[in-house]
Amino acid sequence: MISRRHLLQGSAGVAALAALGSRADAQALEQLQLFVPAAPGGGWDQTARTMELVLKHENLIKNSQITNVGGAGGAVGLPQFVNQWKNRPNALMVAGLVMVGALIANKAPVKITQTQPVARLTGEAEVLVVPANSPIKTAKDFGEALKADPKKVSVAGGSAGGTDHILLGLIGKALGVAPKSLNYVAYAGGGPAIAAILGGHVTGGISGYGEFGEQIKAGKVRALAVSSAERQPGIDVPTLKEQGIDVELSNWRGVFAPPGASKETRDALIKLMDQMMKTATWKTETEKREWSSIPLFGDDYGKFLDGEIARVESVLKDIGLAG
Repeated sequence: MISRRHLLQGSAGVAALAALGSRADAQALEQLQLFVPAAPGGGWDQTARTMELVLKHENLIKNSQITNVGGAGGAVGLPQFVNQWKNRPNALMVAGLVMVGALIANKAPVKITQTQPVARLTGEAEVLVVPANSPIKTAKDFGEALKADPKKVSVAGGSAGGTDHILLGLIGKALGVAPKSLNYVAYAGGGPAIAAILGGHVTGGISGYGEFGEQIKAGKVRALAVSSAERQPGIDVPTLKEQGIDVELSNWRGVFAPPGASKETRDALIKLMDQMMKTATWKTETEKREWSSIPLFGDDYGKFLDGEIARVESVLKDIGLAG
C-alpha cells in the first residue's frame, strides 16, 4: 500500500536549508520531506515519526511530510527515491540493515549506494528466545543442539534474508554449522513468529528485542541472548559473545539523501541530524523505544555501510540467498 501525502518544495525550503548549513545558530528548516520505503507502523516508519516529533519539538524544522512506499524490504521504494526524488534539497530516506539484505536477496537493480549516506541513527539488539518450557536454558545449550542436528532446531523469524535470518546465519557460521543446513522458518513479522514459538511449532525464534519484550517480561518465552556487543541497559540478558558465540549484530537504521544533492545540502542535513541526536528529547524518545542511539555521519557512515553490504552479502551467499 502506498500512503502519500502532498509534498511541497520550493525556494523557501532551499533557502532555509542553505541557511542551516551556514549559520551557527541554525534557523529552522522550512520543510523536511521524509521518505519511508516501508508500510506505516514498522521500524523505519517509527523512526521517521520519532524524528519528526523531535525535530518539531526542538524547533529544528517547521513542517514535514512523510511518504510511505512499502514492499520487499525497501526494494520497491528505493527506485522511487533514487529516480523521482533526485536533487531534492530537503529530503531524507529512512532505511537500514533490512534493506541491505533485501536488495541483495532480491537481486535488485537499484543499489542503496546510489543514495548519499547522511547519518546512522539507531541500533536495536536482536534477541534469541525459546518457549519458557524448553529444555534449552542458555545460548550455549542452543549452540550444542544446533551443532548436533541443525535440521531439528527450527528458528522462527521475519522475512527470508532479513536481519533475523542473517543473525542465525552468523551464529551457524561461528559454530561451524553449514548455513544452508539451518532450519529457518520465515514469517511476515514478529506477531506470527511469536505465535509459532508459543504454540511449540518451532524450537525458538529471533527478532528485535522490542518484538519479544512483552512475552519475555511475562515469562512466556526465555531470552537466551542478545546480539549486541554489550549487555543492554534495563535488559537482563547476556550477549552471544559472553556465552562463547563470537557474533554481534545490530539492526541499525539511518537516513540517506537522494542522488544529486549538493555537498552543501548533505553537510546541512548532517548538521541537522547531529543537532537532533544531541537533544534530550531524542534521548528520551529512543530510550522509550529501547533503541540505542549510535551516531555516525557522512563519509564515516558510508564506510560503515560498505562494510555491512560486504558482510551481509557473504552471509546470504552462505545461506543460499545470494549469487
